[in-house]
Amino acid sequence: MCIKFSSVTSKRNENWHSDGIVYPKCTWLGGELLARLARWSVESRPSGFKSTLSLISVAKYSETYQELKEKYKAMVKVWPEVTDPEKFVYEDVAIAAYLLVLWEEERAERGVTAKQSFVDLGCGNGLLVHMLISEGHPGRGIDVRRRKIWDMYGPQTRLEEDAITPNDRTLFPDVDWLIGNHSDELTPWIPVIAARSSYNCRFFVLPCCFFDFVGRYHRRQSKKTQYRGYLDFITEVGLTCGFRVEEDCLRIPSTKRVCLIGKSRTYPPAEEASVDAQRTRYIHGRRGRTGGPPGRAPGAAGPPDGRPDGHGAPEAGAGQTPEARAEGLWLPGFRPRERAERVRNCAALPRDFVDQVVLQVANLLLGGKQLNPRSSHGGSSRTWNRGESLPLAEVAGRLGRETLQRLKRECGGLQTLLRNSHQVFEVLNGRVHIRDWRAEELSGEKLPEAKRALLSGAFKTRLCWFFTHHPDGCVLPSDCCPYAHGPGELRPPPATKRKKQSL
Repeated sequence: MCIKFSSVTSKRNENWHSDGIVYPKCTWLGGELLARLARWSVESRPSGFKSTLSLISVAKYSETYQELKEKYKAMVKVWPEVTDPEKFVYEDVAIAAYLLVLWEEERAERGVTAKQSFVDLGCGNGLLVHMLISEGHPGRGIDVRRRKIWDMYGPQTRLEEDAITPNDRTLFPDVDWLIGNHSDELTPWIPVIAARSSYNCRFFVLPCCFFDFVGRYHRRQSKKTQYRGYLDFITEVGLTCGFRVEEDCLRIPSTKRVCLIGKSRTYPPAEEASVDAQRTRYIHGRRGRTGGPPGRAPGAAGPPDGRPDGHGAPEAGAGQTPEARAEGLWLPGFRPRERAERVRNCAALPRDFVDQVVLQVANLLLGGKQLNPRSSHGGSSRTWNRGESLPLAEVAGRLGRETLQRLKRECGGLQTLLRNSHQVFEVLNGRVHIRDWRAEELSGEKLPEAKRALLSGAFKTRLCWFFTHHPDGCVLPSDCCPYAHGPGELRPPPATKRKKQSL
């Protein structure tokens, strides 16, 4: 079989707006799809995850997704946050579509017409809350830190700035569903909060970062990936809390796309007290542990069906301080995120330190050829040195110990610094190489209007690293390079314009 990708990669046919979900990016179709199809056709190992959208109607989901996408696509153009608007808008559109279909089918099963209420714990930018409320579901979102975009939604979207600490006061007895969409340290607590809020409260979580009840989660089963182990842990929490936990894969542009859903209980309401005692023993049995199996006190009721047997655990309340018991804390030591977000993406590193690392890595990739700090000659398409591709681990191993320690204090470390140096490097599949701007010109990827306007305003506002440092100069002529070939070409940066409107 022969597949021709010329129509996929030609500029003439790149006139649709790719969302990375239903409509993949053309460069991905032309550059990666064929290789993936070849690999998938010979792979036989099971994935370990459920098939995508296995719990709801795919046809209904596709219809709902298209309706929401059309309704909220304008958000991409007015997105005021520093995060990628396409990823976050279309991911939340996909999650909203999934929940709307899930809830519609639940109403049909229960024979009710009233739309479910919800609370989104750790709601972040609040877009998911805004869409669900706009589609008729009463609810609100709570997050420890207010976002700029909250002011754009209007008064009908209820968003609260508050820190959630799991205790007797953080219950939601009148709410149908609790949502945890990348809720970080709250993720393992959401099944517990749902179980203790009321017998009829359900939960939906989309785990991302790995947190235990207190602190980080660490796997103990080396045969499982960290992600699979964490999903099993959250499933275990839900089962211990008395839920029938179901797993599904969402259709979103993310590697962490498995959701866990607790729609019903495994016990009758009359057994609530004994099941809650079991929850308490389980939670306290994990204190000080690193992702092991749950604890169970001697003589306690057995675990729900499907939950692994545990080992000895302290009685409920054992080890709690009088202050913790007085405040109703479920487990001492829990810390919500700080209100002020710490900048740890390498953006706060001194410029001279970043420049030094960039030069070191470039020198490694170029085979040790000495970089010219004042290079001014233009590159030739025949002789321009593109360097080699090296694994990130090898690059890190050849940097100094002090440099590595400084980078490890930043989120993402060396990889983040290299990704931030987009003009010089490209990081792909764990390898780094020198960026060849000729390939950028030939790819012909059609950028969204907002991004094209941003790039147009930034044209020639920064010096070209290759013109200044590369031994062969810049591979592009001055009129084609988006960066300035010398101080004489520099333009002043455009004034920042903030878009603010009610949605």
